[in-house]
Amino acid sequence: MADISMTSDPKTIATDATTEPVRRTRFAALRQTDLWHSFTNHPSAVFAVCLLALVALTALLAPVITPQDPYDLASLVLWNAEIPPIWNAEGQWPYLLGTDTQGRDILSAILYGSRISLVIGFASVIVALAVGLSLGLIAGYVGGWVDNVIMRIGDVLLSMPFILIAILITAVATASLPAGLKDVLAAPILIIAIAVPSWVQYARTVRASAMVERKKEYVMAARLIRVKPWRIMLHHILPNCLTPILVAATLNFGLAILSEATLSFLGVGMPPDQPSLGTLIRIGNQYLFSGLWWIVVFPAVQLCLIVLSVNMIGDWLRDALNPKLR
Repeated sequence: MADISMTSDPKTIATDATTEPVRRTRFAALRQTDLWHSFTNHPSAVFAVCLLALVALTALLAPVITPQDPYDLASLVLWNAEIPPIWNAEGQWPYLLGTDTQGRDILSAILYGSRISLVIGFASVIVALAVGLSLGLIAGYVGGWVDNVIMRIGDVLLSMPFILIAILITAVATASLPAGLKDVLAAPILIIAIAVPSWVQYARTVRASAMVERKKEYVMAARLIRVKPWRIMLHHILPNCLTPILVAATLNFGLAILSEATLSFLGVGMPPDQPSLGTLIRIGNQYLFSGLWWIVVFPAVQLCLIVLSVNMIGDWLRDALNPKLR
């Protein structure tokens, strides 16, 4: 009989033996950080993270847990229209929150709409963050006429109402596209429309930090050894600007979701066959005074819960990352 200990690979045994302790060490190190301690001792932050995770998980699993696909017109049955919620005497299973005037299940529409709203809000924040960080670093590090041009463009955008810029961008984009591409590109157009007026806040914050950091000794030393400017900006200046940017991005995530809902409510957002939460609220608002209150109330409650949880997380991050409050 062959000896098992002789046939085993010592490197494999060492790798298996050290993988689990490394994972435990990293988790233990995370639990020892001030951020984790602040999070676990902040009940509202824990509640907000759990609520947002629940909303995101149910939106992600919407095709599995919902009784119908609200985007599939063939699955809509008109004689199941205007059914009240399940606790009402006229309610029917499986329409827990009732149906709208087209026989669309409200719960299914909310979960699918939440997925669209979350994706558009997150993507618009990422785009605005990338543009704002890049332009802010360049303006603060280079200075001169480059700084003046970037900041003057930002001042022009700040002088105009946010919603007006977003409506203008969506109107121009939809008018320039062929009829067959308007609904297909509705989400990317919304992302750009929300991101364009949003990058200025990130750029101004990063620019102020970059102007301070570029005069410090470690940046001057990097220049003396001829480190490339883009490496100085990315590896030396940017890490010192991330704390206020992280807080601003978290708070702007909720504003981006509200902006998407506002644009959709005004009719320049997502189309009715791809309803977001704003589209559902716009459609339900037409039947609010006819007794079909559930068509508008439940999407509005879902939108409020998402924005509330994001704002609570942003407030916690602002307090946890503020060195004056430690």
